[in-house]
Amino acid sequence: MSWIGKLGGGLAGWAVGGPLGALVGGLLGHQFDRGLGTLNFESGPRLDPAERQQIFFVTTFTVMGHLAKADGRVSEQEIQAARQVMHRMRLHPEAVRQAIEAFTKGKQPGFALDAQLQEFRASCGRDRTLVRAFLEFQMDLVLSKGGIKSSERERLWYIAEQLGVSRVDLAQLEAVLRAQRSFGGGREAVSRGDDELLQAYSALGLEKDATDRDVKLAYRRLMNTHHPDKLVSRGLPDAMLEAAKERTREINSAYEVIKSRRGLK
Repeated sequence: MSWIGKLGGGLAGWAVGGPLGALVGGLLGHQFDRGLGTLNFESGPRLDPAERQQIFFVTTFTVMGHLAKADGRVSEQEIQAARQVMHRMRLHPEAVRQAIEAFTKGKQPGFALDAQLQEFRASCGRDRTLVRAFLEFQMDLVLSKGGIKSSERERLWYIAEQLGVSRVDLAQLEAVLRAQRSFGGGREAVSRGDDELLQAYSALGLEKDATDRDVKLAYRRLMNTHHPDKLVSRGLPDAMLEAAKERTREINSAYEVIKSRRGLK
């Protein structure tokens, strides 16, 4: 595409000044093309896929450790919650060792949170899907122990803001994630009936008065966002693939409830 400037400049120059104008315009267009060639239109730095995955993995568990220490100490309940998250990810033994090592590093007093988040954000570039997946893992940790402390919420707000996510967007993500978890295997399911249906709508980020078209669009959007293969290609570590599959199962289960009640095809 390095001919665009020369062609455009030449045509514009011809229209204004004939052959001489075309020559001048072509020369100016050539300079434009050289500048164009130096710009990087990628969504982020050109990292090796393995590097992006490593940054995602390390950031996920170091920040989890930092969150667990938000109130000044890491309780046994928080350690168990971290283990539950690792278990749901079905990490292999070596990945578990690395996750524990990163978690331990993150809970140290001198942990450089800002530097870690900056590296993570740079590796993601403009890919908001990876940022969302990262924040979902952090939410998983605090929700796995039953609730979010005020100190943890303040830390989550700060982390989200550093990644370009507003408090409103984070609150919406939390609401959707809470609802999705109700449809996960091995978790306490909501009761059958209206409560289950309302939770299903929340799991898709919808209100109960959403149109059939809105329901289908929301489902497709969420499935596309959480598609395991797409997440891995963007930078999600292979070791965390099972967590993405679990999320798609939750979304599918919620959608099936709505489909059944509405009689959707």
